[in-house]
Amino acid sequence: MRILILGGTSFVGRAIAEEALREGCDLTLFGRGRTGRELFPGVPRLLGDRDSGDCAALRGGSWDAVVDTSGYLPRQVGDATAALGDRVGRYLFLSSHAVYVREGVAPGSDESTPRRSPVRHVRRVEDLDDETYGPSKAACEDDVLARYGDRATIVRPGKVAGPHDPSDVFTSWVRRAARGGRVALPGDPEQPVQVVDSRDLARLAVRLLLDDRPGTFHAVGPAEPTTLGGLIRTCAAAAGTEVEIVPVPPEAAPPMFPLIRTDHAGQQRSAARARAAGLTATPLAVTAADVLAWDRARGEPPLRAGFSAAEEEHLLREAAGAGR
Repeated sequence: MRILILGGTSFVGRAIAEEALREGCDLTLFGRGRTGRELFPGVPRLLGDRDSGDCAALRGGSWDAVVDTSGYLPRQVGDATAALGDRVGRYLFLSSHAVYVREGVAPGSDESTPRRSPVRHVRRVEDLDDETYGPSKAACEDDVLARYGDRATIVRPGKVAGPHDPSDVFTSWVRRAARGGRVALPGDPEQPVQVVDSRDLARLAVRLLLDDRPGTFHAVGPAEPTTLGGLIRTCAAAAGTEVEIVPVPPEAAPPMFPLIRTDHAGQQRSAARARAAGLTATPLAVTAADVLAWDRARGEPPLRAGFSAAEEEHLLREAAGAGR
């Protein structure tokens, strides 16, 4: 199968490229050429920049399938699909759970959950925020479906975790748990959490293409339900340490603290349709161990997520004083 990946050298795209090559697919990558230049020697690369609307490199060639990992704005999707025309078979768009409404959702919700109203007014990726990211992705979904119909496939991942993750969200908990000891948690340790291993997401995407399967699919994990406290303890066990979770005031945390959410039902979505289509389930302990090994191999650079050591120590001292 000839697959074109829009992206393919950073995190999720990289995992999908690796999986496609393992399956013997004939791969082409499209991107700006700024990252991962050493990856995938021998794989053809088309250079362009979706942010600036430069998709000229897509005007030649044909592919059995396209995986869009880098479409965030409707104009980006429109530019790519206009350049590709009908020279592609299936178009798989990587969307997000952020497309869904946030109120009135029950645990176990499936892909029929109502979406937020699509928006098209955001012109630059850097202008997306919590209020517009999901609605912009919803508009992208609509455009892919309108253009390709039954040749469109939508995958909506939850929080993706794995090696090479640039977000630091899961990595911050892996690294903190590896230090062991008392861990400050500005949230409910019983809060449900769903993360999906990037390699499971990649296997699902490639399997959907190989099976030429249309539809919309949740990519969530792990297979066994877990909580935020359970995730932290699993990360500690993977590192061979022990932790004591210490609740601290939620207001002590900056906005969007790693994996802390108030919409608990949004962390309990059903993966039944994706599992039936081939979504695998890497154990959370394996994901944690692999992220820890990758993080240590890269030298554990400063993280942008979570508390600093000084911030956490201050909160832990306050918590100890309040408990006397």
